[in-house]
Amino acid sequence: MTQDLTDVVYLTEEGLQKIKEELAYLKGEKREELANRLQTAIAQGDLKENADYHATKEEQGFVDGRIKDLEDSLRRAKIIEDVGPADKVRVGHTVTVVELDEGDEYEATYTIVGAHEADPGNGRISNESPFGRALLGAKKGQTVAVETPGGQIQLKIQSIA
Repeated sequence: MTQDLTDVVYLTEEGLQKIKEELAYLKGEKREELANRLQTAIAQGDLKENADYHATKEEQGFVDGRIKDLEDSLRRAKIIEDVGPADKVRVGHTVTVVELDEGDEYEATYTIVGAHEADPGNGRISNESPFGRALLGAKKGQTVAVETPGGQIQLKIQSIA
């Protein structure tokens, strides 16, 4: 069975390692901490009105949900290795664009990464974001349209690395 590209979680080696570390922390140290907090809360008696017990159970639910999400991401992970030639934008490429805005030109550089590693403030945009989707498959010199909450903007691709 081939994997649908929308089911793929693109990760760098560094991103994969971070997920594995977070998963190990949550399954080990964090679960142990929550178990100890639950024991203490249960020892206080009357669970109906025990705020510590309810807060810990709620946090335990969030942790379990995060563990399931991370495990699912690892199952669907595809490591970004050799991204191939820079003839068109692919996940893993770094792209310099110029935003064309009625006379003004604003240059920006983005690295296209998977959603788990997106950090727009540091120029790492998700392949699933409006910018990422618009840039994927585009070639140097091409102008692409990006739908944003503020309206459509035009980006001209200056370079792909």
